Amino acid sequence: MPAASGTPVAFVHVSDRQRALDFYVGKLGLVVRSSDPFGDFLEVGAALIRLTALPDYKAGAHPVFGWHVEDIEAGVRALTDRGVAFTIYEGFGQDALGIWTAPGGAAKVAWFTDPDGNVLSLSQG
Repeated sequence: MPAASGTPVAFVHVSDRQRALDFYVGKLGLVVRSSDPFGDFLEVGAALIRLTALPDYKAGAHPVFGWHVEDIEAGVRALTDRGVAFTIYEGFGQDALGIWTAPGGAAKVAWFTDPDGNVLSLSQG
């Protein structure tokens, strides 16, 4: 089977399964497709996120998953209204919403974290 015909799955590790589900389902609005003793599959359009709990997990500093959106400002405002806090990085020159615009304005990115510190993002352009 060619890999291109399968469903894409991103793996996101977390330290506390219920806390992660509260965030990904409650704040981000994702839907649980299925669960097993080891983790949960969350629907993300035509793809899936596999949340796997590892009790001693520590997140890295770089993004693990992101969404490309048509209107980043609307996306940031919608998530902010749901209680998601966007990260402002010192020296990046982000606007008050936390949106960074690339030189020339062709791309925009805003970053936020899940309760474990996994960096997630919205991008446009």
